[in-house]
Formats: sequence, structure tokens, C-alpha cells
Amino acid sequence: MVEALMYLTTSRPDIVHATCYCARYQAKQTEKHLTAVKRIFRYLKDTIHMGLWYSKDTGFELIAFSDSDHAGCVDSRKSTSGGIQFLGCDKLVSWSSKKQDCTLMSLAE
Repeated sequence: MVEALMYLTTSRPDIVHATCYCARYQAKQTEKHLTAVKRIFRYLKDTIHMGLWYSKDTGFELIAFSDSDHAGCVDSRKSTSGGIQFLGCDKLVSWSSKKQDCTLMSLAE
């Protein structure tokens, strides 16, 4: 089921973060994780009208944002960082989310 959600993230960036968190527990999945996946599917059912829309009059100004949670994973104390890029202020063109490989002790590292 998580594989289907991963495919859907290409056109539904609103589920990327939740889907990536669920994908972390594929090897040792519990009932709690399955409930979270089902919740994402219910969200998709209720927001079926949403998606990415691009019009011809999109400007060429590229705007990017990034963020990270500090030691957000309670199991490993590793951070998750992400980035997002827009074309013309409101047209999403790229996004990413990744659990970091190393454990940080402070935000300045």
C-alpha cells in the first residue's frame, strides 16, 4: 500500500511527508503503521479534487524553501529535511524529503 502512495506523491505533494514517514516502517510494520497508511488513503478520498495545475502564463521566477526538524525521529534521533521549489510564486515544480544519515547534536552542525 505504501508503494501506491509513493507513486501518488508525484502529483500530490500534500502527502509526501506522511508517506515518507510510513515508508520508514515497511520492514517492521505494526497495526499503528497500517492505521496511518489507511488514514492517508481516507485523506486522498476526501481531497480527490486536489492536484497540480499549471497555466500558460506562469512566470519564470524560481523560489525555493527548505526546512528541517531537529532530531524528529524518536527512535534514532535523526532529523528529516526537505525542500520545495516553485516557478512563478505558486506553481510547484520540485520537492524532496529525506531522513538524514547522521545524528546531529545541535542546529549549527
